[in-house]
Amino acid sequence: MIRHAGAMNKTSIPSIDLINRQWYLVDAADQTLGRLATQVASLLRGKNKPNFTPHLDTGDFVVVVNAEKIRVTGNKSEQKLYRRHSGRPGGMKVETFQALQDRLPERIVEKAIKGMLPHNALGRQLFRKLKVYRGPEHPHAAQSPQNLKFASDD
Repeated sequence: MIRHAGAMNKTSIPSIDLINRQWYLVDAADQTLGRLATQVASLLRGKNKPNFTPHLDTGDFVVVVNAEKIRVTGNKSEQKLYRRHSGRPGGMKVETFQALQDRLPERIVEKAIKGMLPHNALGRQLFRKLKVYRGPEHPHAAQSPQNLKFASDD
């Protein structure tokens, strides 16, 4: 059976102007790092929306507070390593989860979420909509973010 072009379904691509961006507030206290990161990455990507398009930024803004209270399972707090390199010979710095948690807890959450976003220009654009803060205060009250509670895996 031959179909003509008028009978085929057309894929609709949402207009950038029509994308409605929400602000969400996520409390990371006593949440498991990886489980929180997958859910936040999904929100940033826009996968919770019916107009999700893989090559467009249809996601929402996410504010994560209490990053210092994130937890990991097992022995990861002593064994998990975070590496960074200055680009100079011998410039690699290695730090354990616990040491980085004491120094910069925001970086742990940011790094976990960034690794779950696309590794291209779209991923960098999505990452800019993530705001992570050490304590319970954040400067985004004017955007009136909705509180979002993820199911705890206890």
